[in-house]
Amino acid sequence: MELNKYFKSLIDIDDTTIIICDLNHTIIYMNKFATDLYAKKNMNLLGSNLLKCHNEDSNEKILKVVEWFKKDVNNNFVHTFFNEKQNKDGYMVALRDDDGILIGYYEKHEYRNKDLTPFYNFD
Repeated sequence: MELNKYFKSLIDIDDTTIIICDLNHTIIYMNKFATDLYAKKNMNLLGSNLLKCHNEDSNEKILKVVEWFKKDVNNNFVHTFFNEKQNKDGYMVALRDDDGILIGYYEKHEYRNKDLTPFYNFD
């Protein structure tokens, strides 16, 4: 059974920005919502390094989260920010292979009511 088409569909149907990166921080996939959003800004990010899209402070946080993901197979989800103006929360989520080995991560932005979970809650 070809599962990839189901996983791709699951990501593409989501009406939030999803950007998938490998462990070198290369953007390997963007769902339609993300692609459309950045196309409006004349930005084609696919294949670029995510760290080049963020400032130094954000990059330090991204690297810290990835290191936390690597420490334990149960470290998989971090609330990273809330943008009050856009009513949007940001998250980083670990991607693992069948053996639990970290293979990448994705950033997800959800437009909704504020998530009260503390930012970068590693507990």
